[in-house]
Amino acid sequence: MHMRRLACPLAAALAVAAAAPASAAAPRVDAMIVGKASVLQPPTKVTVRAAHVKVGRKSCAIGPATPLGVLVALRRAGGPPYHLHDFGSCSRRPADANLLFVDRIGSERNAGSDGWVYKVGNKAGTADAADPAGPFGTGRGLRSGQRVLWFWCTLGAGAHCPRTLAVAVDAPRVSPGAPIRATVTAYDDDGKGTPAAGATVTLGGASATAAPDGTAALAAPPVAGTYDVTANASGDVPGFPATVEVG
Repeated sequence: MHMRRLACPLAAALAVAAAAPASAAAPRVDAMIVGKASVLQPPTKVTVRAAHVKVGRKSCAIGPATPLGVLVALRRAGGPPYHLHDFGSCSRRPADANLLFVDRIGSERNAGSDGWVYKVGNKAGTADAADPAGPFGTGRGLRSGQRVLWFWCTLGAGAHCPRTLAVAVDAPRVSPGAPIRATVTAYDDDGKGTPAAGATVTLGGASATAAPDGTAALAAPPVAGTYDVTANASGDVPGFPATVEVG
């Protein structure tokens, strides 16, 4: 679902989906699932192929390159289970899957106006999870290299979901102990970003608090390796980490 309508029952704010035309190729994307209070699926690369999903007693076809297909691929990779409701008439034709609605991931089920939504990049999708018109209704499905974040949305004032955090670093490869500057940005449903002042930025065993401009100074770990730089802030949803190679 995606549901900026959160109507079915989460239609617009909880719609999670975006599908691509049936002829689209299967893209390889980075995917992540964040629940109410924890990460249910860490960043994982998956190929989003056409598939069949179970809805009650029916087996329904979905096209490739859809946000719903991301959940299917993650499940096949050992990710959390999900549950669907069909507000339309899904069938063996992907074109009939446009009203499939994601009402549970893991053990967390939609409740009232709160539930599961997705973003492609930093922007919330505007179509349901397997809509052939794509995540934004443009007729274009997911593309290789994109990031798809499924997260729990507790609707706030103005029927907006919490902001999602993104962290970037000034240098992806550094020497042990070298200084690193991280920048944390908080994105609203429309993909508008603002500095995430006060966010906690973590690298290895070290952490720092983001300044008013969203930046934080850290030191690289003393041991060579690949490390994640993560960001968390009260009321915001953690997003994809940045990666730093130390060596």
